[in-house]
Amino acid sequence: MRLTGSQILIECLKEQGVDTIFGFPGGAVLNIYDELYRAQNEIRHILTSHEQGAAHAADGYARATGKVGVCIATSGPGATNLVTGIATAYMDSVPMVAITGQVATSLLGKDSFQEVDITGITMPITKHNFIVKDVDKLADVVRRAFFIAKEGRPGPVLIDICKDVTAAYAEYEPKSPKKLPSVPVAAEEKDIDRAAEAINKAERPVILAGGGVSIAGASKELFELATNAQIPVTTTLMGMGAFPGNHELFMGMIGMHGTRTTNMAVSESDLFIAIGARFSDRVISDVRRFAPNANIMHIDIDPAEIGKNINVQYALEGDIKKILKLLNQKVEKKECTDWVKKINEWKELYPLKYPQDNKLHPQYIIERIYELTKGEAIITTEVGQHQMWAAQFYKYTSPRQFLSSGGLGTMGYGLGACIGAQIGKPGKKVINVAGDGSFRMNCNELATAVEYKLPVIIAIFNNHVLGMVRQWQQLFYGGRYSSTTLDRCTDFKALAEAYGAIGINVTAKEEVDEALKRALASKDTPVVINFEIDRDEKVFPIVPPGAPISELIEE
Repeated sequence: MRLTGSQILIECLKEQGVDTIFGFPGGAVLNIYDELYRAQNEIRHILTSHEQGAAHAADGYARATGKVGVCIATSGPGATNLVTGIATAYMDSVPMVAITGQVATSLLGKDSFQEVDITGITMPITKHNFIVKDVDKLADVVRRAFFIAKEGRPGPVLIDICKDVTAAYAEYEPKSPKKLPSVPVAAEEKDIDRAAEAINKAERPVILAGGGVSIAGASKELFELATNAQIPVTTTLMGMGAFPGNHELFMGMIGMHGTRTTNMAVSESDLFIAIGARFSDRVISDVRRFAPNANIMHIDIDPAEIGKNINVQYALEGDIKKILKLLNQKVEKKECTDWVKKINEWKELYPLKYPQDNKLHPQYIIERIYELTKGEAIITTEVGQHQMWAAQFYKYTSPRQFLSSGGLGTMGYGLGACIGAQIGKPGKKVINVAGDGSFRMNCNELATAVEYKLPVIIAIFNNHVLGMVRQWQQLFYGGRYSSTTLDRCTDFKALAEAYGAIGINVTAKEEVDEALKRALASKDTPVVINFEIDRDEKVFPIVPPGAPISELIEE
């Protein structure tokens, strides 16, 4: 078949099973949008309010479904508006393909209207990127982009297409998507045997589950290892849901805002098993004093991560699911150990807590969201205190249930991600936990949620400050609140209603259930609940910067 570049692009997207694209049109992508119009019965285009919202929506769609998220923007400012979303996906290993328009090949390098070197800009924050100047190469580039986004450790790929390429003709031959290769287990059998022996001999082992467990679909194998060998489990922020948060072996999150039980257990462990985690600074804090009594075992698909931030004694590279299956064949089954009993004692002594009074506390709100959704909602978050409360007080029991910007810490991420997750999982209730500072950044995406009749819930924890930054200012900067007070008199209930959403104000504890039940009952309208909380609410525990994770501030 002889088709235009735009037609070839659309046909290649169909080949890859793409059913949804998030984007915003412009001059350099007009030909592509013309073909999207013709293909609207096969590929749904979601018109966001801003290109950043499109990138976050594609990211949320990918995290919730496991499929590749797709976003599209025009050249110049349209393309640069995708950058934060691309970087967010890159840091958290999210499979995404970003398609951007570019000026015609004859105008490249001439400072043409809306020309920007988007491949140069995004080179450090993509797995790979392409600029297409020849229509004969377009189909191959699109197919390679999707393959790269999914293969091995996932991540975003960018395709920049010159406008004349979208109008030029070339021969198109349909092809089935290239099958992803089976990821080998690079670790040798002797390495597996050695690791299994270390687990069998360990008296105080701890497992850290990262986002890689969910990406690999290895939650079942992790559960088998932990329960058979009776190993307490903690997770990173990205690992939430990889191991059931309501299981007796689960200790809570690790690191800067981890539980005292977890951080004490890690500090006293003799074997620390990290699975699909990258040992970020928020996990290990002072590397010299992290797990000082433990040998470190690191299981990861990416060899670049093993030994990058911390020295390891047992390195197992390859597909996490396969490695865990091999380990499970060799690890001995144990009954409840003295170590597990000690962990359970700590959990009784040092629970996550907050004042049990009649005030409206954010932790209470998260607990009620958990109870009223029976723990089955998909939770997205913005970034800040509310993000940590959502991680601490909602018990995630399945992978792809907690969607949050972990590596980049992107304020403004949550609403776009919430929209993408709701479209990807229409049968699920999706709730975005937000702070007033983060919500303001991309609240324009409320228009998108209203237009597409998405019953998402936005729970704004409104303390009229940049809560996490203010908390640091109080604890570590002598209470000098520089530029963190947000008394801007924004009426979020009225703002929601102006967009066509339902707005609810909650100022007292006894109003929480009624507001949440009303929001959960909505079938086709977004609901914004403005929870007025105290500006001096804190996230505890917290590990001071530079301190070992065993030295926590708890109040």
